[in-house]
Amino acid sequence: MIADQLPAPIVLAPLAGGPSTPRLVAEVSEAGAFGFLAAGYLTPQRLAEQLAELRSLTVRPFGVNVFSRPSGPAGPATYADYVDEIRQWAAARGLPVGEPRFHDDHFAEKLDLLTDDPVAVVSFTFGMPDADTVRRLHDAGSEVWVTVTSPGEASIAVDGGADLMVVQGIEAGGHRGCFQDGKTAPVHSLPALLELLSGAGRPLVAAGGIVSGEDIDAALASGARAAQLGTAFLLCPEAGTSEPHRQALRRGGVPTRLTRAFTGRTARGIVNQFMLDHDGTAVVAYPEIHELTQPLRAAARMAGDGSAINLWAGQAYQRIRELPAGQLVRLLAVELDAA
Repeated sequence: MIADQLPAPIVLAPLAGGPSTPRLVAEVSEAGAFGFLAAGYLTPQRLAEQLAELRSLTVRPFGVNVFSRPSGPAGPATYADYVDEIRQWAAARGLPVGEPRFHDDHFAEKLDLLTDDPVAVVSFTFGMPDADTVRRLHDAGSEVWVTVTSPGEASIAVDGGADLMVVQGIEAGGHRGCFQDGKTAPVHSLPALLELLSGAGRPLVAAGGIVSGEDIDAALASGARAAQLGTAFLLCPEAGTSEPHRQALRRGGVPTRLTRAFTGRTARGIVNQFMLDHDGTAVVAYPEIHELTQPLRAAARMAGDGSAINLWAGQAYQRIRELPAGQLVRLLAVELDAA
Protein backbone atom coordinates (compact mmCIF):
# COMPACT_ATOMS: atom_id res chain seq x y z
CA MET A 1 0.00 0.00 0.00
CA ILE A 2 1.51 3.29 -1.18
CA ALA A 3 0.15 5.24 1.80
CA ASP A 4 2.19 3.06 4.18
CA GLN A 5 5.46 3.53 2.25
CA LEU A 6 5.72 7.32 2.19
CA PRO A 7 8.68 8.97 3.93
CA ALA A 8 6.21 11.76 4.80
CA PRO A 9 2.51 10.85 5.28
CA ILE A 10 1.44 13.71 3.01
CA VAL A 11 -0.61 13.50 -0.19
CA LEU A 12 -0.93 16.36 -2.68
CA ALA A 13 -4.58 16.77 -3.67
CA PRO A 14 -5.27 16.71 -7.43
CA LEU A 15 -6.22 20.42 -7.83
CA ALA A 16 -7.97 20.16 -11.19
CA GLY A 17 -8.69 23.21 -13.29
CA GLY A 18 -5.27 24.83 -13.46
CA PRO A 19 -3.26 24.57 -10.21
CA SER A 20 -2.20 20.95 -10.90
CA THR A 21 1.04 20.81 -12.90
CA PRO A 22 3.64 18.11 -13.57
CA ARG A 23 6.29 20.26 -11.86
CA LEU A 24 4.20 20.60 -8.69
CA VAL A 25 3.56 16.84 -8.53
CA ALA A 26 7.23 16.06 -9.17
CA GLU A 27 8.51 18.44 -6.49
CA VAL A 28 6.08 17.04 -3.91
CA SER A 29 6.95 13.45 -4.75
CA GLU A 30 10.71 14.14 -4.79
CA ALA A 31 10.40 15.59 -1.28
CA GLY A 32 9.01 12.29 0.05
CA ALA A 33 5.26 12.89 -0.16
CA PHE A 34 2.84 11.51 -2.75
CA GLY A 35 1.63 13.73 -5.57
CA PHE A 36 -1.53 13.47 -7.65
CA LEU A 37 -1.81 14.82 -11.17
CA ALA A 38 -5.33 16.02 -11.96
CA ALA A 39 -6.82 14.53 -15.13
CA GLY A 40 -10.06 16.47 -14.68
CA TYR A 41 -10.86 18.85 -17.57
CA LEU A 42 -7.83 17.68 -19.60
CA THR A 43 -8.20 16.11 -23.02
CA PRO A 44 -6.69 12.60 -23.24
CA GLN A 45 -3.89 14.01 -25.42
CA ARG A 46 -3.07 16.71 -22.88
CA LEU A 47 -3.12 14.15 -20.07
CA ALA A 48 -0.66 11.98 -22.01
CA GLU A 49 1.61 14.99 -22.52
CA GLN A 50 1.53 15.88 -18.82
CA LEU A 51 2.26 12.27 -17.84
CA ALA A 52 5.27 12.23 -20.14
CA GLU A 53 6.51 15.52 -18.68
CA LEU A 54 5.98 14.28 -15.12
CA ARG A 55 7.91 11.08 -15.78
CA SER A 56 10.79 13.15 -17.12
CA LEU A 57 10.91 15.04 -13.81
CA THR A 58 10.73 12.20 -11.27
CA VAL A 59 11.06 8.44 -10.98
CA ARG A 60 9.13 8.39 -7.71
CA PRO A 61 5.58 6.97 -7.68
CA PHE A 62 2.64 9.31 -8.20
CA GLY A 63 -1.08 9.10 -8.86
CA VAL A 64 -3.64 10.43 -11.31
CA ASN A 65 -7.11 11.59 -10.32
CA VAL A 66 -10.09 11.01 -12.61
CA PHE A 67 -13.66 12.32 -12.36
CA SER A 68 -16.10 9.42 -12.16
CA ARG A 69 -18.80 9.33 -14.82
CA PRO A 70 -21.79 11.52 -13.91
CA SER A 71 -25.05 9.62 -13.50
CA GLY A 72 -26.76 11.46 -16.36
CA PRO A 73 -27.65 14.89 -17.74
CA ALA A 74 -29.82 17.34 -15.87
CA GLY A 75 -33.12 18.23 -17.50
CA PRO A 76 -32.83 21.48 -19.47
CA ALA A 77 -35.80 22.91 -17.57
CA THR A 78 -33.75 22.52 -14.39
CA TYR A 79 -31.20 25.09 -15.43
CA ALA A 80 -32.92 27.23 -18.11
CA ASP A 81 -33.62 30.20 -15.82
CA TYR A 82 -30.12 30.08 -14.36
CA VAL A 83 -28.59 30.03 -17.84
CA ASP A 84 -30.54 33.17 -18.73
CA GLU A 85 -29.39 34.84 -15.51
CA ILE A 86 -25.72 34.09 -16.18
CA ARG A 87 -25.96 35.19 -19.80
CA GLN A 88 -27.41 38.55 -18.77
CA TRP A 89 -24.83 39.00 -16.00
CA ALA A 90 -21.96 38.19 -18.38
CA ALA A 91 -23.29 40.38 -21.19
CA ALA A 92 -23.44 43.37 -18.86
CA ARG A 93 -19.72 42.89 -18.19
CA GLY A 94 -18.63 42.00 -21.72
CA LEU A 95 -17.75 38.42 -20.75
CA PRO A 96 -18.34 35.33 -22.93
CA VAL A 97 -20.37 32.29 -21.90
CA GLY A 98 -20.56 28.75 -23.21
CA GLU A 99 -23.38 26.34 -23.90
CA PRO A 100 -24.62 24.04 -21.11
CA ARG A 101 -23.36 20.66 -22.30
CA PHE A 102 -23.32 17.20 -20.75
CA HIS A 103 -20.25 14.94 -21.08
CA ASP A 104 -18.21 12.44 -19.05
CA ASP A 105 -14.84 14.23 -19.28
CA HIS A 106 -13.41 11.61 -21.71
CA PHE A 107 -13.70 8.91 -19.05
CA ALA A 108 -13.20 5.89 -21.34
CA GLU A 109 -10.23 7.41 -23.17
CA LYS A 110 -8.51 8.36 -19.91
CA LEU A 111 -9.07 4.89 -18.51
CA ASP A 112 -7.53 3.36 -21.64
CA LEU A 113 -4.52 5.63 -21.26
CA LEU A 114 -4.05 4.76 -17.58
CA THR A 115 -4.31 1.02 -18.18
CA ASP A 116 -1.91 1.15 -21.15
CA ASP A 117 0.53 3.42 -19.28
CA PRO A 118 -0.08 2.62 -15.59
CA VAL A 119 0.65 4.82 -12.59
CA ALA A 120 0.94 3.80 -8.94
CA VAL A 121 -2.55 5.01 -7.96
CA VAL A 122 -5.66 6.10 -9.81
CA SER A 123 -8.10 7.97 -7.60
CA PHE A 124 -11.71 8.85 -8.33
CA THR A 125 -13.83 11.82 -7.31
CA PHE A 126 -17.64 12.20 -7.63
CA GLY A 127 -18.43 8.50 -7.37
CA MET A 128 -17.33 4.87 -7.27
CA PRO A 129 -16.21 3.46 -10.63
CA ASP A 130 -17.79 0.25 -11.86
CA ALA A 131 -16.33 -3.21 -11.26
CA ASP A 132 -14.79 -3.48 -14.73
CA THR A 133 -12.91 -0.21 -14.26
CA VAL A 134 -11.54 -1.35 -10.90
CA ARG A 135 -10.54 -4.73 -12.34
CA ARG A 136 -8.72 -3.16 -15.29
CA LEU A 137 -6.76 -0.83 -13.05
CA HIS A 138 -5.87 -3.61 -10.62
CA ASP A 139 -4.75 -5.79 -13.52
CA ALA A 140 -2.53 -2.92 -14.67
CA GLY A 141 -0.94 -2.77 -11.21
CA SER A 142 -2.56 0.43 -9.96
CA GLU A 143 -4.17 0.96 -6.58
CA VAL A 144 -7.69 2.42 -6.67
CA TRP A 145 -8.51 5.23 -4.24
CA VAL A 146 -11.98 6.75 -3.93
CA THR A 147 -13.05 10.02 -2.29
CA VAL A 148 -15.93 9.56 0.16
CA THR A 149 -17.90 12.05 2.24
CA SER A 150 -20.23 9.77 4.23
CA PRO A 151 -20.51 6.26 5.71
CA GLY A 152 -22.93 5.32 2.94
CA GLU A 153 -20.42 6.25 0.25
CA ALA A 154 -17.71 4.41 2.16
CA SER A 155 -19.79 1.22 2.11
CA ILE A 156 -20.20 1.53 -1.66
CA ALA A 157 -16.46 2.09 -2.07
CA VAL A 158 -15.55 -0.93 0.06
CA ASP A 159 -18.05 -3.18 -1.74
CA GLY A 160 -16.76 -1.90 -5.08
CA GLY A 161 -13.17 -2.90 -4.39
CA ALA A 162 -11.52 0.40 -3.45
CA ASP A 163 -8.08 -0.13 -1.92
CA LEU A 164 -8.17 3.09 0.10
CA MET A 165 -10.66 5.87 0.83
CA VAL A 166 -9.87 9.58 0.81
CA VAL A 167 -12.12 10.90 3.57
CA GLN A 168 -13.18 14.44 2.67
CA GLY A 169 -14.62 16.67 5.37
CA ILE A 170 -16.82 19.67 4.76
CA GLU A 171 -13.81 21.92 5.50
CA ALA A 172 -12.14 21.04 2.19
CA GLY A 173 -11.71 23.54 -0.61
CA GLY A 174 -12.85 22.94 -4.17
CA HIS A 175 -15.52 20.49 -5.22
CA ARG A 176 -17.17 18.19 -2.74
CA GLY A 177 -16.43 14.60 -3.69
CA CYS A 178 -19.92 13.36 -2.79
CA PHE A 179 -21.40 10.71 -5.08
CA GLN A 180 -24.69 12.63 -5.47
CA ASP A 181 -25.04 16.37 -5.04
CA GLY A 182 -28.26 17.90 -3.77
CA LYS A 183 -30.11 18.98 -0.66
CA THR A 184 -29.25 15.72 1.12
CA ALA A 185 -25.52 15.76 0.26
CA PRO A 186 -23.32 14.83 3.27
CA VAL A 187 -21.96 17.64 5.45
CA HIS A 188 -19.73 15.78 7.94
CA SER A 189 -16.71 17.54 9.42
CA LEU A 190 -13.43 15.71 8.95
CA PRO A 191 -13.03 14.67 12.63
CA ALA A 192 -16.60 13.37 12.73
CA LEU A 193 -16.20 11.47 9.47
CA LEU A 194 -12.91 9.88 10.54
CA GLU A 195 -14.62 8.68 13.71
CA LEU A 196 -17.59 7.31 11.74
CA LEU A 197 -15.29 5.41 9.37
CA SER A 198 -12.80 4.09 11.93
CA GLY A 199 -14.04 0.55 11.36
CA ALA A 200 -14.62 0.78 7.63
CA GLY A 201 -12.11 -1.93 6.79
CA ARG A 202 -9.96 0.14 4.42
CA PRO A 203 -7.06 2.51 5.00
CA LEU A 204 -8.07 6.16 5.20
CA VAL A 205 -6.44 9.37 3.96
CA ALA A 206 -7.84 12.50 5.62
CA ALA A 207 -8.72 15.61 3.59
CA GLY A 208 -10.20 18.97 4.55
CA GLY A 209 -8.80 21.96 6.42
CA ILE A 210 -5.29 20.49 6.77
CA VAL A 211 -2.47 23.00 6.24
CA SER A 212 0.15 22.34 8.95
CA GLY A 213 2.10 19.55 10.60
CA GLU A 214 -0.12 19.88 13.66
CA ASP A 215 -3.19 19.34 11.45
CA ILE A 216 -1.58 16.25 9.94
CA ASP A 217 -0.78 14.91 13.41
CA ALA A 218 -4.43 15.31 14.44
CA ALA A 219 -5.57 13.39 11.35
CA LEU A 220 -3.11 10.57 12.01
CA ALA A 221 -4.19 10.43 15.65
CA SER A 222 -7.78 9.97 14.41
CA GLY A 223 -6.84 6.89 12.40
CA ALA A 224 -5.76 8.20 9.00
CA ARG A 225 -2.69 6.71 7.30
CA ALA A 226 -1.86 10.06 5.68
CA ALA A 227 -3.27 13.53 5.11
CA GLN A 228 -4.23 15.01 1.74
CA LEU A 229 -3.54 18.73 1.35
CA GLY A 230 -4.68 20.89 -1.54
CA THR A 231 -5.19 24.49 -0.51
CA ALA A 232 -1.83 24.41 1.30
CA PHE A 233 -0.03 24.09 -2.06
CA LEU A 234 -1.95 26.72 -4.06
CA LEU A 235 0.65 29.46 -3.48
CA CYS A 236 3.63 27.29 -4.39
CA PRO A 237 5.47 28.73 -7.41
CA GLU A 238 5.18 25.35 -9.16
CA ALA A 239 1.36 25.45 -9.01
CA GLY A 240 -0.63 26.76 -11.95
CA THR A 241 -2.83 28.90 -9.68
CA SER A 242 -3.94 32.05 -11.51
CA GLU A 243 -2.73 35.45 -10.33
CA PRO A 244 -6.14 36.76 -9.18
CA HIS A 245 -6.63 33.51 -7.23
CA ARG A 246 -3.19 33.96 -5.63
CA GLN A 247 -4.02 37.54 -4.72
CA ALA A 248 -7.23 36.46 -2.96
CA LEU A 249 -5.35 33.77 -1.02
CA ARG A 250 -2.63 36.21 0.04
CA ARG A 251 -5.09 38.94 0.97
CA GLY A 252 -7.15 36.78 3.31
CA GLY A 253 -9.78 38.34 5.51
CA VAL A 254 -12.70 36.91 3.50
CA PRO A 255 -14.49 33.73 4.57
CA THR A 256 -15.12 30.68 2.41
CA ARG A 257 -18.46 29.04 1.81
CA LEU A 258 -20.08 26.35 -0.27
CA THR A 259 -21.52 27.28 -3.66
CA ARG A 260 -22.95 25.74 -6.82
CA ALA A 261 -22.86 29.03 -8.70
CA PHE A 262 -19.79 28.32 -10.84
CA THR A 263 -20.24 24.70 -11.92
CA GLY A 264 -23.61 23.36 -10.83
CA ARG A 265 -21.86 21.19 -8.24
CA THR A 266 -21.14 22.07 -4.62
CA ALA A 267 -17.65 23.43 -3.98
CA ARG A 268 -15.97 25.60 -1.36
CA GLY A 269 -14.33 28.89 -2.29
CA ILE A 270 -13.55 32.37 -1.07
CA VAL A 271 -16.66 34.52 -1.22
CA ASN A 272 -16.66 36.98 -4.14
CA GLN A 273 -19.16 38.97 -6.20
CA PHE A 274 -20.13 36.11 -8.50
CA MET A 275 -21.08 33.98 -5.50
CA LEU A 276 -22.98 36.82 -3.86
CA ASP A 277 -24.94 37.46 -7.05
CA HIS A 278 -25.80 33.85 -7.94
CA ASP A 279 -25.70 31.58 -4.87
CA GLY A 280 -29.39 32.08 -4.24
CA THR A 281 -30.46 30.83 -7.67
CA ALA A 282 -27.73 28.29 -8.51
CA VAL A 283 -28.92 24.81 -9.49
CA VAL A 284 -27.62 21.24 -9.43
CA ALA A 285 -26.49 20.62 -13.01
CA TYR A 286 -22.93 19.39 -13.51
CA PRO A 287 -21.12 19.59 -15.88
CA GLU A 288 -23.70 21.69 -17.74
CA ILE A 289 -23.21 24.83 -15.61
CA HIS A 290 -19.43 24.33 -15.61
CA GLU A 291 -19.52 24.46 -19.41
CA LEU A 292 -21.75 27.54 -19.30
CA THR A 293 -19.42 29.56 -17.04
CA GLN A 294 -16.04 28.23 -18.18
CA PRO A 295 -15.45 30.87 -20.91
CA LEU A 296 -16.60 33.61 -18.52
CA ARG A 297 -14.16 32.49 -15.85
CA ALA A 298 -11.28 32.06 -18.31
CA ALA A 299 -11.75 35.59 -19.63
CA ALA A 300 -11.94 37.01 -16.11
CA ARG A 301 -8.71 35.23 -15.12
CA MET A 302 -6.94 36.65 -18.14
CA ALA A 303 -8.16 40.12 -17.16
CA GLY A 304 -7.04 39.64 -13.54
CA ASP A 305 -10.63 39.92 -12.29
CA GLY A 306 -11.04 37.83 -9.15
CA SER A 307 -14.67 38.86 -8.70
CA ALA A 308 -15.91 36.53 -11.46
CA ILE A 309 -13.79 33.39 -10.98
CA ASN A 310 -13.94 30.41 -8.67
CA LEU A 311 -11.48 31.08 -5.83
CA TRP A 312 -11.42 27.52 -4.50
CA ALA A 313 -9.98 27.31 -0.99
CA GLY A 314 -10.51 25.35 2.19
CA GLN A 315 -11.64 26.83 5.48
CA ALA A 316 -8.05 27.07 6.76
CA TYR A 317 -6.69 28.95 3.73
CA GLN A 318 -5.59 31.96 5.78
CA ARG A 319 -2.94 29.79 7.46
CA ILE A 320 -1.18 28.61 4.28
CA ARG A 321 2.47 29.44 3.53
CA GLU A 322 3.93 30.66 0.24
CA LEU A 323 6.90 28.34 -0.28
CA PRO A 324 8.34 26.10 -3.00
CA ALA A 325 6.53 22.76 -2.94
CA GLY A 326 9.49 20.65 -1.84
CA GLN A 327 10.36 23.09 0.93
CA LEU A 328 6.74 23.08 2.10
CA VAL A 329 6.68 19.27 2.30
CA ARG A 330 9.88 19.28 4.35
CA LEU A 331 8.51 21.99 6.68
CA LEU A 332 5.29 20.02 7.17
CA ALA A 333 7.34 16.92 8.03
CA VAL A 334 9.36 18.87 10.61
CA GLU A 335 6.17 20.27 12.14
CA LEU A 336 4.66 16.79 12.22
CA ASP A 337 7.71 15.41 14.04
CA ALA A 338 7.52 18.23 16.55
CA ALA A 339 3.83 17.61 17.11
